Order: sequence, then C-alpha cells, then structure tokens
Amino acid sequence: MDVLQLVALVAGSAAVAGLARRTPVPAPLLLVAAGLAASYVPGVPAYTLDPHIVLPLLLPPLLYTAAVDSSYLDLRANIRPIAMLSVGYVLFATVVVGYAAYLLVPGLSLPVALVLGAVIAPPDAVAATAIARKLRLPNRLTTILQGESLVNDATAITAYKVALAAAVGVSAGWAGGIAEFLLASVGGVGVGLLLMVPIHQLRKRMKEPLLQNTLSLLIPFVAYAAAERVHASGVLAVVVVALYLGHRNWQVDFATRLQEEAVWKMVAFILESVVFALIGLQLAVVLTGLGEYQGVDAAWYAVALFVVVVVARFVWVFPATFVPRWMSPRIRTREPETDWKSPVIVGWAGMRGVVSLAIAFSVPVSVPHRNLILFLTFTTVIGTLVVQGLTLPPLIRALKLPPKDVQAETLAEAQAQSEASRAAEERLAELLEEPENSTLPPPLADRLRTVLERRRNAVWERLGEVNPLTGESADDIYRRLAGEMIESEREVFVALRDDRRIDDEMLRVLLRRLDLEEAAAFREST
Repeated sequence: MDVLQLVALVAGSAAVAGLARRTPVPAPLLLVAAGLAASYVPGVPAYTLDPHIVLPLLLPPLLYTAAVDSSYLDLRANIRPIAMLSVGYVLFATVVVGYAAYLLVPGLSLPVALVLGAVIAPPDAVAATAIARKLRLPNRLTTILQGESLVNDATAITAYKVALAAAVGVSAGWAGGIAEFLLASVGGVGVGLLLMVPIHQLRKRMKEPLLQNTLSLLIPFVAYAAAERVHASGVLAVVVVALYLGHRNWQVDFATRLQEEAVWKMVAFILESVVFALIGLQLAVVLTGLGEYQGVDAAWYAVALFVVVVVARFVWVFPATFVPRWMSPRIRTREPETDWKSPVIVGWAGMRGVVSLAIAFSVPVSVPHRNLILFLTFTTVIGTLVVQGLTLPPLIRALKLPPKDVQAETLAEAQAQSEASRAAEERLAELLEEPENSTLPPPLADRLRTVLERRRNAVWERLGEVNPLTGESADDIYRRLAGEMIESEREVFVALRDDRRIDDEMLRVLLRRLDLEEAAAFREST
C-alpha cells in the first residue's frame, strides 16, 4: 500500500463516517457497506488486512481509548457477567463453532475447525463500543458489553494459539494449552500492573502538555509490546494500564486533559473509520483466494456457521445470566434484578469485527483449508455486523428498555456541583484572609464568586422550564447569547487585524482567549 492509497483510505473512511452522523445508521455499518461497494469499483486497490499491522498497531490504541473512557468502578461491580462473557463465552464459542464447522465441512480436521472457532469467537471491541454509544443503552448493559469486548480478544487470541499449535502438530496437550492460557492472562495483567503506576507518576510529573500527550499516544504500544515480548497478553496489559490511568486521570494537569481528549477523539475516529472500511474492502481479497470452495457449498457453509454463531451466544447468555442468580443468594443480593430483555440484547449484540479478520489472515499458509477459514470468518463478520447491527436498534425499541433517567442524572449532577461549590466557597474565604492574598482587588474576588455561582446554577437551570416560543431552556438561551456575544468580539478582532492595527500573533492570542471562554460556556451547559 503506497502513500496515496493510504491517504485515500483514511479520507474516504472519514468522509463516510462523517456522513453516517447525519443518518440513523450506525457508522460501522455504513463503513462496511461502503467498503463492500468500493471493492467492486474498478481501479480500487486490494487493501489486504495485515495482522502484523492490525494487531500491534491498530488494536492497542482502540482498546486504550475504549478502556480509558470506561468506568473502573462499574466494570468491577459487574465483573461476574463480564468474566462469564469475555472468558467463558469465548471458550464455549470456540468449541461449539469449531465442532459445528468440523461436522459441516467434509475433510476439515477438528484441530483446524477449532482454529476457525477461536478466530470467530470474540465479539468486536470497536463494534460493541460504537453501537452501544449510538444506541444509548442502559448503563449496566453498556458496561457489560464494553467490559466483554475489552477482555475477550485476549481469550480468543490465546485459544487461537493453542488450537493452531494442535493443527500444525506441535501441541503440548491440554496441560500445555492451560499453561499457555494462564501465562497469557496472568502475565498480561501482571505486565499492566507493573507499568501502570510508573506511567501514571511520570504523567503527573511532566508539566508540558505536548510531552504528556506524546507519552499518552505511546502508552498503548509500550504496554502491548512489553507484554508480547514475554509471551503474555498485550490486550490485557493495555486494558489494565488504561483503566488505571482513566480512573486517576483527574490527577493530571488540566491542560493535558483538555488536549488529550481532543487528540484521542481524533485518533479513535480515524482508526475506527479505517477499521470498518477495511472489513468491507476484504471482499475481493477473500473471494480471490477461496479456491476450491465455490458456489452453493461455500454459501451453505457461511449461512450455517452464521446461524451457529448467533444461536451459540444465546445458548450461553441465558444460562450465564440466570443460573448463577438461582444458585447464589449472594449474587441476587449484590447484583440488580434482571428480566429476559437484557440477555436478549446482550445475545443479539455479538457483532464480530476486525480482530477476527486479522487473526484469520495470520493463519499460516501451511494450515489446511486456510482460504476457507478466511472466507467463513469474513462472511460471519459481515453477517453479524449487517444483520445484527441493523436490527439491534429496532429490537431495543421493540423491547422498550427503560431509558436513562435524564432528570435523575441531572439532579445528581446538580447536587454534586452544589457540594463542590460549597467547598470552593469555604476555601476561597480562607484564602482571602491570608496576608499574601490581601492585595487582591475586591472586583476580582467578586469575579471568582460570580464564576463559582454561575457554575453551580448552570446544572440546576437545566431542570427548569423551557421557553414556549423556542423550546430552549434558560441554559440553552444563555449559551446561545454567549456565543453571539463572543462571535461579535471575534469579528472585531479580525477586522482590526485586517486594518493592520494588530498583527496575526496578537490575533491568535485574542482568539484563543475567546475560544476558551466559548468552550467554558458550552461545557457549563452540557
């Protein structure tokens, strides 16, 4: 892939993802569809998924940004269902899908079929996070799906290595497989635990935001590479480090946080867009290498395996949801009550994605039926993304899951802000009594109190009545008027620059000041 092809891929993916924001279709689905369509366009190059690029270069930053934005406390509170899905389900799916493929495809050996099972087993981290975010699922469901997708890749990759060793005849048996699984899981967590505190301390001591964000961009690759160097799970190492840093992100300099949020939003947007477009673009590559498996037989294998994948998830999810609750009073006490609707959503949300394709492309050429593994992985990924991805929103609407209680969330936010503001007022009073602060002019002290009062009232205003003419709340009106005032100032500054009364350097300083004020007005009201 040359530079022009790479630029075309990124630009095209970003354009389609931007278009998806104007439609009700989730961006991953539109990107996959665009990739499939582009694969038929004459002159479009064959973008082959290279596992040596996807796994060490694309997967770590995607996992990192998803884990940093996750809640460590929520994940810990839901550790049982997350573990049941991310470990139990992946191993279950590996065996069930592998054995089904062994029965379906004549001549396919069981070890090779288990390789296919391990490849298809893990739902995709990027797809789950993107679609859950788009659909605004209840918090607990979103946490469970995100938690599963953060860890299941490690389980699947380890299961794949064990199955591949058996397929090529170098397996150390069940004992060796279990030992490799333990090394990968325990080792990955261990590497993450070793790295997370030193990295966090380094971030706290670095005062230059540009350097801190450079470090932030390197962290997922460092954690992944360090774990893989000792044959541990790089996925788990990245997730452990990211969860710790996200949980303690408040201890980092504010300028770093603001810049870091913008940087990682851009990185995640580009990578997610490229990843889903690449999935669709694999059609030409997969069909070219299909070889002996053509026509009706290949289509039958694909449909049958897709059905097995979907059914197997439900077969696991429902017992894993209800059996532990029936057997353990402690679980019933600790975990909230659930009905049949939640496992239906979790069962139907098992979209596969780029990790499965990347693992499939890493299968050695010497493995029998490699082309069939690629084809069935591709059709399963496309099938789950399109069929389940398109039907998940109407399914959620049909089940009428309770929506988020926006009023209760706003009230909790307002109460928290009120307590914080009270503490800030007390601290300000103490500081103003100290001799070194006695020279602060009263207007500036009043400004500090006014800003604090505005911050406290902003959340409460969202609970107020809306304007019957415009449908705006008082907070919306405040933000609109503040934006109009700032825009007037901005136009004056530009006119002064054009008249050569100020230079461009001063214009940039003044505009940045206005940008920060506008951002503050926006953040106070959202």
